[in-house]
Amino acid sequence: MLRFVQTAEAIAATTGKLAKTALVAGYLRSVPASEASIAAVFFSGTPFARCVEATLQVGGALLWQAISDLSGKSERELSALYRRHGDAGAVAADAVAKPDAAVQTTDAASKSLSLAEVQAAFAEIAAARGPTLKLALLRRLLEHATPLEVKYIVKIITGDLRIGLKESLVEEAIARAYKAPLDLVKRSNMLLGDIGETLRLASAGKLADAEMRLFHPIDFMLASPMDSTEEAVGYFTNAAVEDKYDGIRAQVHVARGQVRLFSRTRDEITESFPELPPALAGLPKDAILDGEIVAWSSGEHLEAGLRESSQAAAGSSDVAARTKPTLSLPKGVSAPHALPFGVLQQRLGRKKVSERLMHAVPVAYMVFDILYADGELLLDRPLRERGQILDELLALPRTTTTIAPKGQSSFAFGDPSEPSQTHILRAPVAVAHTADELEALFRAARVRGNEGLMIKDLDSPYTPGRRGKSWLKMKRELATLDVVVTAVEYGHGKRIGVLSDYTFAVWDGDRLVNIGKAYSGLTDAEISEMTEWFLVHKISEHGMRLEVEPRIVLEVAFNNMMRSTRHESGFALRFPRIVRLRTDKPPEEADTIKVVERIFARQ
Repeated sequence: MLRFVQTAEAIAATTGKLAKTALVAGYLRSVPASEASIAAVFFSGTPFARCVEATLQVGGALLWQAISDLSGKSERELSALYRRHGDAGAVAADAVAKPDAAVQTTDAASKSLSLAEVQAAFAEIAAARGPTLKLALLRRLLEHATPLEVKYIVKIITGDLRIGLKESLVEEAIARAYKAPLDLVKRSNMLLGDIGETLRLASAGKLADAEMRLFHPIDFMLASPMDSTEEAVGYFTNAAVEDKYDGIRAQVHVARGQVRLFSRTRDEITESFPELPPALAGLPKDAILDGEIVAWSSGEHLEAGLRESSQAAAGSSDVAARTKPTLSLPKGVSAPHALPFGVLQQRLGRKKVSERLMHAVPVAYMVFDILYADGELLLDRPLRERGQILDELLALPRTTTTIAPKGQSSFAFGDPSEPSQTHILRAPVAVAHTADELEALFRAARVRGNEGLMIKDLDSPYTPGRRGKSWLKMKRELATLDVVVTAVEYGHGKRIGVLSDYTFAVWDGDRLVNIGKAYSGLTDAEISEMTEWFLVHKISEHGMRLEVEPRIVLEVAFNNMMRSTRHESGFALRFPRIVRLRTDKPPEEADTIKVVERIFARQ
């Protein structure tokens, strides 16, 4: 472990990408493959390979307690160290370090851990039940480590080494260390979800042996935002166009009658949608599908479902049920249709979903791509071919739209009375060639209550984890609000020592009620200037969080709004971001809860 952390320190002190890669490659070559495979996982900033389903379940509070117990330092002292370092690992190393350098050197020589010991300790912590046992195991691991090892053990636990090293650079280092083609290294790691196993194959010259590991999620292909239809058509003129649905992205793995669903963060979400696996289990071939889970209903069912859900909420202790949004069917939306995210939110994060909730808030899986079918990986096939394979697999006619003379378009979803159609739907596709055609489709998507458009190159392969220009997304902000900053927090990484996370509020009568938090949108210079102002105008300090005088007004944009008990306002903004500082506006002129309610009702 000591050589690993010394290499990590050298990487942190190096700015160039090639130099960092060379340092990792040199380390990997210098140790046995069994040790190098563990190091590859740790250099990627995780305690376990991506395909491993174990999690440490060690939160910040537990980690803070372990560091406090070992160092004897109070929470106030640790908070002061965090403000100095802005990194939990650096705080831990500083806290447990002994002032006597000679003693420190002796300790380093006498109690260094091996990588295998750290790996075994992580597995033991992950398997432990309850915070008391986890804390004891964590303390035992840290007390047998040197301060420098403590630093990187904590960094791995928190999932971020912060030394300028990403998994992609570790892949490059493996290719360099074992003289293997980089594309084979990347492909093996994608298929296996295990960079340690990829290293072992590379060291043995067997990368070509890597096979797709089902029920391990592949990274999702990402889209680049577009501001206008004119900009979008500049990239490709023969575009496949789909509605951008207001749901959650989901990758579905189907094999041997087993079905599992994974979110964009690669977390399993099967339990939240128990009605989908039975509908997918009947597929004739093993497959990996990409699509969007949406709340789904006819107009009649929406009104009945909302009434039933509201009645259920009245007698429920469940927070999500009590905070069910009140919605009405948008004008021009015909059944069946997707519902806003606020409706779907009731289904998220649940280990058990009642029959009543499934009936009140039904869902559909809107499939728009296929990555694997019947033993064949399809990533390199163009979108047009993947679409044909998907149509054949689902045994559904390909649903397309055309631009009508008046610029109107309509998407057909099949017979909603069919159970298979109710839950598993082929995302309708239009073909557009001009900015005017795209604009007509965009307006129609918004009328249907959807976020906007996805615009895709029909010749594009599926590139996991990449945000290129083969897929484009176009949506427009729901609205902006003028809000008052009520609290700020210290940042981390490059924002060490500056106050960059802003909690903000709107007026409810003569009092401010918080409605959200944002940390993006301002320049470094603006953040630095505002940090000085907030430090002078703080009301109270609670660790990393400062309550401040409510005098700064921000304009914030957001995609949509939902009801929430998280904030005192009763609402939360989805994807809020700061548009600008409103130095021209006094806090008394910020928006009110009535404005929020109007936006929510319009949504």
